[in-house]
Amino acid sequence: MKLHTSSGNWQLGLGLSIVTVLLWGLIPLALGVVLQSIDVSTVNAFRFLSSFVLLGIYLASRRQLPTRQQLQATSPVLMLVAIGGLTCNYLFFTKGLLATSPSHAEVLIQLAHLFFGFGGLLIFKETYSRKQLVGLGILVLGLVGFFNQQLAVVAATDKYWAGSAMLAFAALTWAIYALAQKQMLQQLSSGQIMWIIYGCCGVIFGVFSHPASVLALSPLQWGMLIFAGLNTFVAYGAFAESLAHWPASRVSAVLALAPIVTLVAMAIFAPWLSLHAEKITPLGIVGAIAVVVGSVSIALNDRSKRSK
Repeated sequence: MKLHTSSGNWQLGLGLSIVTVLLWGLIPLALGVVLQSIDVSTVNAFRFLSSFVLLGIYLASRRQLPTRQQLQATSPVLMLVAIGGLTCNYLFFTKGLLATSPSHAEVLIQLAHLFFGFGGLLIFKETYSRKQLVGLGILVLGLVGFFNQQLAVVAATDKYWAGSAMLAFAALTWAIYALAQKQMLQQLSSGQIMWIIYGCCGVIFGVFSHPASVLALSPLQWGMLIFAGLNTFVAYGAFAESLAHWPASRVSAVLALAPIVTLVAMAIFAPWLSLHAEKITPLGIVGAIAVVVGSVSIALNDRSKRSK
């Protein structure tokens, strides 16, 4: 089976990855506010169905809706794997978020990007240079240091264990979804793939949702719910398109910056959102710097390689 290869436009791939990082870093805060009043299925149904409608309008306006020939050429197994993977990811991430906290959820979900990066190396035969391997090592060590305090909390208490297990499983299923999607880029555009996935996942969650419960939301919660829907539409669109231009292992390195966005946003907005903001230790600050250095070294080394 022929494997998908990236276009080589690393600048566009990097830019789209940064957009994804910012939006994914903010989504735990929005969900933390909304999930105080409505259930997981209702939130996820709204996110997927609103994205399905918005993306459908965009694709139709550009006459880019998937054709019958494209759908017939696409592996139904890969499509089912992608749909199942993203459905499980949304379900277990939101449940894990409910059992822990926005910052803790963003810690463990970073396992997804490591799984995804290694999947790119193993399945798509992507390669890291020696400098990029060093950068990856710095990135991993930085994540451990940055979240040392949160991981210590998990080890010292029992209340986060169930949520942590769900978040780890959500990370694994997200990586499976992302790798399946990357392979389908040979037959469908990123927007077409996401449109199909949004619709199918929206129907799955819609069956178990309680639409009437959104009527009880406060203005702030309504704003956060709308932001969550738009976030899904824009962030996953940017992520899916980044895979068409940059190797999966490189994209995963940039996405590792999302926890920093979450922690900074929590420090700024938590008091106004009634969310608990964890304190960052000196070791955490050093770890944050290491995460940035590791991610940037991987991206910049890729640039020098492609400019030759």
